[in-house]
Amino acid sequence: MLEISDLPLLNATLNALAGILLVSAYVMIRKGNVVRHRALMLAAFSTSVLFLVSYVIYHMNIGSRAFTGTGVIRVVYFVILVTHVVLAIAVVPMAVVTLRRGLRRDDLRHKAIARWTFPIWLYVSVTGVVVYGMLYMLPT
Repeated sequence: MLEISDLPLLNATLNALAGILLVSAYVMIRKGNVVRHRALMLAAFSTSVLFLVSYVIYHMNIGSRAFTGTGVIRVVYFVILVTHVVLAIAVVPMAVVTLRRGLRRDDLRHKAIARWTFPIWLYVSVTGVVVYGMLYMLPT
């Protein structure tokens, strides 16, 4: 059974999976395969929604974990964390609008916003895994 204490690893896994799905969807659209692109983007969006639900559940029950690193690694951690959080907030409405435009086949407007949404969403997914690694895997 999944415990609350398991959620940070689940969250990192969901972030990693979302990143893989995003890159795969990008490859598919570059190949002109709209059907696979759509399926992969719906999977990436669903994975990100699951992440968000899990993240909120964890933080409502446990709170935040303090980063104990010192020196340069502490600065690196907070630079990554701050950019991750700011862009994570920004990407939510962007992803919704991008997905909606894609599903409606409003291709020109979809492509225009996707050029911005994709790299931001990918950055958020990757840095989510990095933040987890720095919080839970670096020696203290």
